[in-house]
Amino acid sequence: MEWIAWIVASLFFAVAFLGLIYPVIPSVLFVIGGFLLYGLIDTFSSMGWLFWTIQILFTILLFGADTLANLFGIKRFGGSDAGGWGSTIGLLIGPFVIPVAGILVGPFLGAVIAELVITRSGFKQALRSGIGSLVGFLTSVIVKAAVMIVMIGIFIFFVT
Repeated sequence: MEWIAWIVASLFFAVAFLGLIYPVIPSVLFVIGGFLLYGLIDTFSSMGWLFWTIQILFTILLFGADTLANLFGIKRFGGSDAGGWGSTIGLLIGPFVIPVAGILVGPFLGAVIAELVITRSGFKQALRSGIGSLVGFLTSVIVKAAVMIVMIGIFIFFVT
């Protein structure tokens, strides 16, 4: 049964990393889901309170880092809250409208359009906000990928 548990957990981990490209997939929840399904199929005996405490702390870190990195990028480049909301909407819609490039184009255009339409910012300032959204998003993806790799590494350490 252990090999089945590894296959199922690995599939969940793969979906989690796919969530870095398609942000509507809640990456960290799939990582946690992989842990839970492994435990249900094989055993939870090696995943004690220390394991779950560490994983919960990393999960909280991921949720916070995701939100803060995007907002920081936009604010750092002089964008407004409207740019932040536009970027978030673009991040959710972009990958579905433009399958590969939409992950970068969506947040950028969302921030630019929101700055132009809602805050009536000049075009130059709207572009700066769009660039800030890209910087924030890319920072968030890198941080999330690194934290998820650490989480999975800790999982492997505990169960092997």
